[in-house]
Amino acid sequence: MRYMLLMCGEVEAPEPRAVPEPPPTPTASDTDEPCWTPWAREMEARGVILHDGAQLQSVATATTVRAVGAEVLVADGPFAETKEVILGYDVIECADLDEAIFAASRHPVAQNGGVVEVRPILAY
Repeated sequence: MRYMLLMCGEVEAPEPRAVPEPPPTPTASDTDEPCWTPWAREMEARGVILHDGAQLQSVATATTVRAVGAEVLVADGPFAETKEVILGYDVIECADLDEAIFAASRHPVAQNGGVVEVRPILAY
Protein backbone atom coordinates (compact mmCIF):
# COMPACT_ATOMS: atom_id res chain seq x y z
CA MET A 1 0.00 0.00 0.00
CA ARG A 2 1.16 3.55 -0.71
CA TYR A 3 1.32 6.21 1.99
CA MET A 4 2.13 9.90 1.92
CA LEU A 5 4.30 11.14 4.73
CA LEU A 6 3.66 14.86 5.27
CA MET A 7 6.56 16.52 7.07
CA CYS A 8 5.35 19.28 9.39
CA GLY A 9 7.32 21.73 11.49
CA GLU A 10 7.44 25.21 12.94
CA VAL A 11 6.86 28.18 10.67
CA GLU A 12 10.13 29.86 9.80
CA ALA A 13 10.58 33.60 9.80
CA PRO A 14 9.69 34.99 6.37
CA GLU A 15 12.68 34.99 4.08
CA PRO A 16 13.56 38.31 2.52
CA ARG A 17 13.13 38.25 -1.24
CA ALA A 18 16.56 39.15 -2.50
CA VAL A 19 18.64 38.27 -5.50
CA PRO A 20 20.19 34.87 -4.73
CA GLU A 21 23.96 34.74 -4.38
CA PRO A 22 25.90 32.23 -6.44
CA PRO A 23 26.58 29.01 -4.54
CA PRO A 24 29.91 28.85 -2.69
CA THR A 25 32.66 26.55 -3.87
CA PRO A 26 31.96 23.09 -2.42
CA THR A 27 34.06 21.90 0.50
CA ALA A 28 34.38 18.43 1.97
CA SER A 29 31.52 19.11 4.43
CA ASP A 30 29.28 20.38 1.61
CA THR A 31 29.60 17.13 -0.34
CA ASP A 32 28.28 14.96 2.51
CA GLU A 33 25.08 13.09 1.77
CA PRO A 34 21.70 14.66 2.64
CA CYS A 35 20.34 13.97 6.13
CA TRP A 36 17.58 11.74 4.73
CA THR A 37 19.92 9.34 2.89
CA PRO A 38 20.55 7.03 5.89
CA TRP A 39 16.78 6.89 6.47
CA ALA A 40 16.17 5.99 2.81
CA ARG A 41 18.80 3.22 3.00
CA GLU A 42 17.26 1.82 6.20
CA MET A 43 13.77 1.83 4.69
CA GLU A 44 15.01 0.16 1.49
CA ALA A 45 16.61 -2.59 3.60
CA ARG A 46 13.21 -3.12 5.29
CA GLY A 47 11.45 -3.41 1.93
CA VAL A 48 9.88 0.07 2.00
CA ILE A 49 9.90 1.66 -1.44
CA LEU A 50 10.46 5.42 -1.67
CA HIS A 51 8.52 6.59 -4.74
CA ASP A 52 8.86 10.35 -4.46
CA GLY A 53 9.66 13.13 -2.06
CA ALA A 54 10.66 16.76 -1.86
CA GLN A 55 11.24 19.62 0.50
CA LEU A 56 8.91 22.58 -0.04
CA GLN A 57 9.89 26.22 -0.35
CA SER A 58 9.12 28.63 2.49
CA VAL A 59 5.50 29.52 3.36
CA ALA A 60 6.30 32.99 2.04
CA THR A 61 5.97 31.46 -1.46
CA ALA A 62 2.56 29.85 -0.79
CA THR A 63 -0.58 30.80 -2.70
CA THR A 64 -4.04 29.70 -1.56
CA VAL A 65 -6.78 29.15 -4.15
CA ARG A 66 -10.51 28.82 -3.44
CA ALA A 67 -13.40 28.41 -5.85
CA VAL A 68 -16.70 29.93 -4.72
CA GLY A 69 -19.18 29.22 -7.46
CA ALA A 70 -17.69 30.69 -10.63
CA GLU A 71 -15.41 33.03 -8.67
CA VAL A 72 -11.78 32.10 -8.06
CA LEU A 73 -10.26 33.63 -4.93
CA VAL A 74 -6.47 33.79 -4.76
CA ALA A 75 -4.54 34.86 -1.65
CA ASP A 76 -0.86 35.06 -0.83
CA GLY A 77 0.32 32.76 1.92
CA PRO A 78 -0.85 29.49 3.42
CA PHE A 79 -4.48 28.78 4.25
CA ALA A 80 -4.15 28.17 7.99
CA GLU A 81 -2.82 30.55 10.62
CA THR A 82 -0.76 28.02 12.53
CA LYS A 83 2.67 27.46 14.01
CA GLU A 84 3.25 24.28 12.03
CA VAL A 85 3.20 24.01 8.26
CA ILE A 86 3.93 21.29 5.72
CA LEU A 87 7.67 21.31 5.02
CA GLY A 88 7.78 18.51 2.47
CA TYR A 89 6.54 15.05 1.65
CA ASP A 90 7.57 11.50 0.82
CA VAL A 91 5.50 8.85 -0.93
CA ILE A 92 6.36 5.36 0.25
CA GLU A 93 5.05 1.89 -0.47
CA CYS A 94 5.12 -0.71 2.27
CA ALA A 95 3.27 -3.71 3.64
CA ASP A 96 0.89 -1.98 6.04
CA LEU A 97 0.17 0.99 8.30
CA ASP A 98 2.47 -0.34 11.03
CA GLU A 99 5.43 -0.29 8.64
CA ALA A 100 4.46 3.21 7.44
CA ILE A 101 4.32 4.41 11.07
CA PHE A 102 7.74 2.91 11.69
CA ALA A 103 9.12 4.64 8.59
CA ALA A 104 7.64 7.96 9.75
CA SER A 105 9.09 7.55 13.23
CA ARG A 106 12.58 7.03 11.82
CA HIS A 107 12.41 9.98 9.38
CA PRO A 108 14.87 12.82 10.14
CA VAL A 109 12.01 15.32 10.52
CA ALA A 110 10.41 13.22 13.30
CA GLN A 111 13.82 12.55 14.84
CA ASN A 112 14.54 16.30 15.01
CA GLY A 113 11.37 17.57 16.69
CA GLY A 114 9.02 17.79 13.71
CA VAL A 115 5.82 15.88 13.05
CA VAL A 116 5.21 13.37 10.25
CA GLU A 117 1.58 12.78 9.27
CA VAL A 118 0.94 9.38 7.67
CA ARG A 119 -1.91 9.21 5.15
CA PRO A 120 -2.87 6.22 2.97
CA ILE A 121 -3.13 7.12 -0.70
CA LEU A 122 -6.52 6.32 -2.16
CA ALA A 123 -6.13 3.59 -4.79
CA TYR A 124 -8.41 3.64 -7.80
